[in-house]
Amino acid sequence: MNQHFIIISLILFILAYLVGVKKQTWLLSGFNQKRVKDQDKLAKLVGSYNFVMAIVILGGAFIDHPDTQVLIPILIIGYVILLGYVNTKMVE
Repeated sequence: MNQHFIIISLILFILAYLVGVKKQTWLLSGFNQKRVKDQDKLAKLVGSYNFVMAIVILGGAFIDHPDTQVLIPILIIGYVILLGYVNTKMVE
């Protein structure tokens, strides 16, 4: 069991709740919240991504395999893709 993955997944669950449910988009760094057309869509999109990745990383915490270390780069690449999507498609 990987304790680091459990901590990361807990942080992602909390972030998913705060952004996705409570709509606190000010927690998002790198996103132009003031220029985004649809704040609710931004909150749902980022909150959903955080929730899915939290489940994947939590599952990876209980799998004792060396290839689970690739989950963190996948998480970061996903954030970069999400950032690019929001800044090109959702910004005025």
